[in-house]
Amino acid sequence: MSKRVVVLISGSGTNLQALIDANLPDVSICLVLSNRKAAYGLTRAQQATPPIPTACLALQPYLKSHPGKTRSDYDVEVAKIVVAQKPDLVVLAGWMHVLSEGFLDLTIAEGIPVINLHPALPGEFDGSHAIERAFEAWKKGEITRSGAMVHKVVKEVDRGEPLVVREVPFQENDTLETYEERLHSVEWQILVEAVIKVFK
Repeated sequence: MSKRVVVLISGSGTNLQALIDANLPDVSICLVLSNRKAAYGLTRAQQATPPIPTACLALQPYLKSHPGKTRSDYDVEVAKIVVAQKPDLVVLAGWMHVLSEGFLDLTIAEGIPVINLHPALPGEFDGSHAIERAFEAWKKGEITRSGAMVHKVVKEVDRGEPLVVREVPFQENDTLETYEERLHSVEWQILVEAVIKVFK
């Protein structure tokens, strides 16, 4: 019986593509959910063989069509879509929206683990713009490396137990773009490794 995985995305879906290309035995992506209708990752899912079901729930349209509802209600709605798939794992792969407790309360109650890919090392550069902030710190001579991790999702942002951690050193002539490129290829590797680790 293959393990069911729901992947949450917000953008181009390169992390999702890494999971699709890994073609892990006994692991099937049963849904790709985006919070942006224009996210190219939805197209990647539809073009996969076989095509992966997709859904989109964007925050602003949700709030507009549900007067009186809050961002927290939106997170619960996202959790309901996820839980309905009866997944064995939820992967946040470039999901650019910090999920509130409402989301975690539902997934935890169902016993569904949630993991997140974060482009920094544990305890460093939590939250958004981590790559840019690390690059600036390197330019100032404060650090010589950053990296990426996949961690379990808990209520504190980017503070869950790390599953896979990989350092990525800065190189002498790095620009933000060259560093980002090297970091992304590491992210794709560790995301696949983390999914394998969860199901071991």
